[in-house]
Amino acid sequence: MLLYLIVKNHAFTDGNKRIAAACFLLFLEKNQLLYNVRGQSIISNEALAGLTLFVADSKPEEMETVKKLIVSILNRNR
Repeated sequence: MLLYLIVKNHAFTDGNKRIAAACFLLFLEKNQLLYNVRGQSIISNEALAGLTLFVADSKPEEMETVKKLIVSILNRNR
């Protein structure tokens, strides 16, 4: 939800996608979810950029599907 809502609701004048991605990484890190059991990040910079752009381009009625996709991608690398 954090990534989705910051990107879609344009909470900031500029940089919403960049701020959303940074907040998302901080959230994952603070909740000890950013790294898998081997100490590797569960999401690459490229994947995070792609997800952020995907969220930005998605339609509001697709919100639940987009959220499920993000969770699925993150769980895949745990």
